[in-house]
Order: sequence, then structure tokens, then C-alpha cells
Amino acid sequence: MLESFEFWYTLIIFIALTVVLIKEIVNPEIAVFSALMLYIIGDVVSVKEAFSGFSNEGMLTIAILFVVAGTLQNTGAINKLNPFLFGKKNTGLKRKLARILFPISFLSAFLNNTPIVAMLIPSVKSWTEKYNLSPSKFLIPISYATIVGGMCTLIGTSTNLIVHGLLLENNLEGFSFFELAPIGIPVGILTLLYLIFFGHKLLPNRKTPSFNFSEGSREFVIELKVTDQYSHIGKTIEQAGLRHLTGLYLFQIERGKETIAPASSGEKILIEDRLFFTGVPNTIIELQKEPGLQLVKDPHFNLKNYDSDERKTFEVVVSPTSNLIGKSVRDSDFRNVYDGIILAIHRNGERIKKKIGDVILRQGDTLLILANKNFKKKWYNSNQFYLISDSHDTPSKPLWQVYLSLFLFLGMVLLAALKIIPLISAMGLAAIIFVITKSISGRGALNSINWKVLLIIASSFGIAAAVQKSGVANFIAENIIVIANPFGTMGIIIAVYLITVVYGNLIYRNTAVITLFPIVLAVANSLGLAVLPFILTMTIAANSSFATPISYQTNLMVYGPGGYKYADYLKVGMPLQLIVGVLSIILISTLYF
Repeated sequence: MLESFEFWYTLIIFIALTVVLIKEIVNPEIAVFSALMLYIIGDVVSVKEAFSGFSNEGMLTIAILFVVAGTLQNTGAINKLNPFLFGKKNTGLKRKLARILFPISFLSAFLNNTPIVAMLIPSVKSWTEKYNLSPSKFLIPISYATIVGGMCTLIGTSTNLIVHGLLLENNLEGFSFFELAPIGIPVGILTLLYLIFFGHKLLPNRKTPSFNFSEGSREFVIELKVTDQYSHIGKTIEQAGLRHLTGLYLFQIERGKETIAPASSGEKILIEDRLFFTGVPNTIIELQKEPGLQLVKDPHFNLKNYDSDERKTFEVVVSPTSNLIGKSVRDSDFRNVYDGIILAIHRNGERIKKKIGDVILRQGDTLLILANKNFKKKWYNSNQFYLISDSHDTPSKPLWQVYLSLFLFLGMVLLAALKIIPLISAMGLAAIIFVITKSISGRGALNSINWKVLLIIASSFGIAAAVQKSGVANFIAENIIVIANPFGTMGIIIAVYLITVVYGNLIYRNTAVITLFPIVLAVANSLGLAVLPFILTMTIAANSSFATPISYQTNLMVYGPGGYKYADYLKVGMPLQLIVGVLSIILISTLYF
């Protein structure tokens, strides 16, 4: 076998692929798909074998899971956790970390961790800037917490689903929903305790500069009325958290006929107060969703409950020929004429101190508006506005869709966990209902799928088939056994773990498990031992990608926002890698041998 063309051809391409992925010479999806094409050309695998991954149950399940996660992001369901996750300023760092890490670790056991981290990054940035904290103390721990949370269930990470699909493809019993939990839960708890009590000390204390208004910055002015639903009535501006908002400044309070300007930090907030803020569009849009702060009294626009697929935010500049010139905002009849409302106004070089409704509009005023999604198409070439541009969009859906998405997600998990219907069927049904109920649009569902990731995963199945069919898998497996066999079964388990960790940290972890799967399978079969403990070792090891930013997508996502350097991942990730490895191997050996 060692002298066969298929063996050497496959091995050379496999080594070359590994080098290309480590060196990042080309994008991973191009490298993996190119290797697959070379295996087809070399007749190592047939076209059917090469593309079998595109119909693999694990790969298809991941595709649907992207849609489910995208829906929860689109409805803003996960954002509902923010008030619970971020505590008060006067708690210690350990308590803050515990309050954040435990809930998101639990959540990531049932939801893809990528959208969780994507939604938390801006929240963490805003919160840390507000309280003068360092985001670098929180973002890597958040990434690691979602990683270990994903180790606990079948749907926790795409890696678990891929291995599940590979087991089924090889006529073996796939993972049950909580198959990994006996290992994942202890590993997760130990990881969180490490991060809370020790790991954060190894992280830098880098603070990103908070937003400062300069005279040349574009300040929109927004007016909000305090209602009896506001939770901070009777508190000072400082206590209500309105003094250090990122990109937003409370400069004036109007109370009856009294105007309080400037508004000091010690000023109390009362019912019926009108608060005047100046700031940038994205923070203005976020603020108007705060319960108890009312922008306008308009039955046609519930700003706490609008659909961001139907209504978008735009910035428009009033032209010299506009019918709006000389009219107040209140008298402009903007809603009826333009099917929208004016959220805020920017007037160059002048801070507007009147009630927004009383402002007389001028040529050159920039208006931040919420309008029908077709507003730009309808009015772009009109003489009413100089310019119309898209502004910051915040995911928003009516509350019934938020609760529906959460209910369906929980129902999906329950159906799969109880084995009432297969996981792929449960998620597929949920995805269909999401689209039918417009919790996510058809285009939004397609856009939520990471097609590059799916191409890597599907192509990797063909590469794994080539590695297995050519004899490379057996060759590597035999050498692992020769080296580790003197140390017994524990030695083999350690070898499998180490090879997977090294390969997983250097390249994409899903490519690692797919290409290593036939090797690990060959190791177990050669020893005449049960396959499951070896496969579990490989799966846990692949998920334990802490030491580099490139090994796990969430690690890479927090790299820039946290102001991290490559060495930061090594300092906090390597000890964790060792701790997780020792505990995982002890647990697997105790439970299965």
C-alpha cells in the first residue's frame, strides 16, 4: 500500500493542504475545495464520494441551524438578556464575569455560539465604555464560555453535528442529544471557574477610546418623554445610567415650563420630563427602545414593537425646493406624506434646544427618519431631498414574533432531545415556520447561512474519504498505535487528544475532525476497542480551541474589538488547554474504560 500512487498522492496533497491552511496562503474554502478537486482528478475518490458531504445530515443540519440562529438574532430575542447579563458598576470583576459567563455558556449549549458572540460584542463594548471598564477583560472569556457551553449538547457546535453525521455515514450510532454532557458539563464548569478566578488576570487591561463629540461631529438631537413605565423615575441622571451613554449625551431637561440646561449628573428624572439628547444614529435608535422613554405619540408607529424588515432608518438632507422648509416638524404631516416619522434632527453648527415638534425645518437640515423600506426607492430622485442614505439598522420585530421564535426554538430542542422526531426535522420545521410567520424573510434566511463554512465542511467529507480510501488513515493510525501503545489505552487516548488539539488550533477545527475521523476510527478498530470513547476524545479536543485566534470563529470575532494580540490567546488559552485536556482524558477513561 505504501508504494501505491493513491497513497503518496493523497498524503502529499493532505500535507500541502495543512501547510496552506496554517500559512493562510489562500482562503480556507478555496484551499479545501481545491484539494478535493485534485483528489477527483487523481482518481482517489469518485465524484459521488467527493460530493457526499453536500448531502450529509450533519452538514444540512448546520445549514438549517444558521437560519434558526439568524431568526433569533433578527427578532432581537437574545438582546432581551442584556439587562440580566450586565450588572451594576459597583460589583467586582469576578462577580461581573460570573454574571455574564454562566448564562451565555448555558445558552450556547442550545444555540450556535457565533450569533451569541456577534450580538454580545457591541453590548459589551457599550457597557464597558459606559462604566470605564476594559472590554479585553471580558471578550476572550465570553468566547471561551460559549465554546465550552457548546461541548454539552449535540447542537452546541457545528463540530458535534459533523461528527454525528460522520458516525451515521459509517453505519455507527450517532450521538444522542446529551451524549457529550457527562464530559462537557464538568469541563465547562471548571473552565468558567478558571476564567473567573484566574484567567482574567492573564488578560491585558486595554481600553478602547470612548466616543467623544467634537465640534465637527454630526450631532442629531432627539427628544424623549419620560412615562410612568420608566424604571429609573426619581433617580439621578448618573444613577439611571444616562450620563455615560456611548455616543449619546443628555444636555437638557424640560420640566413643564422650566428648562434645565445643562443637565447635571445629580439632577433627578421625573414623570413627564422631556429629555434632550444629542448623539449618533445607532445609539439614538437603541435608546428609543428603552421602556418608559417615549419618542412620539403615534398609533401608527409603535417604536418599541416595529418590524425592521418592513421599516428602515434613513438619513435625508432637506433640499432648497423641499415642501418641508418653513414648516415645523409637527405641522409637516411627515407621516402621511412620506409614510415615516422624524426620529432626530441634525443642524450643522447649531444645537437645537426646542421641542422637536416645534423645530422649523430649514434647507440643509439632516433628518434621521424611520420609514417604509421602499422610502429610498420612492423619493431618491425627488426634489424634496438632496440626499437619501441608509442609516444604522437595529434588529426589531413585534413582540409576538420574539416570543414565537423563543417558543419554537425551545420546542425544537425538546422534540430532538426526547427523540420524538430527528433533529434535522425539528429544526427544519422551525425554520419553515419562521419564514412563514415572517419572523425572518426568505432573503434574510438565505443571508443568515454562512456558505463559506458549509463549503469547507462539505468538501472536507470528500477529503476524509480520500484519506480513508487511499490507506493514509490506516498508515497514520498504525504509527499512532506504535508510539502510544506502550502507555496502554490511556496513552492512545492522550495521543488522539493531542493530535486533534494541535491540528484544530492550527487550522479550522471542523476540517480537523472530518479529516481525522477516519484515522481515529482506524485506531479504535485496530485495537478492537469501542469507537465511541475515541470519537468523543476527538470531538472534545477539536472543540477545545483556546490557544489561537484562528482556531475558532468566536476567538477571531473578539480579536479586534478586544484589542488583543496573538500572545494574549496563548497566555490565557494554553493553561486552559492543559486543564481541559487533563480533565477530559480522566473523565473519558473513567466513564468508558
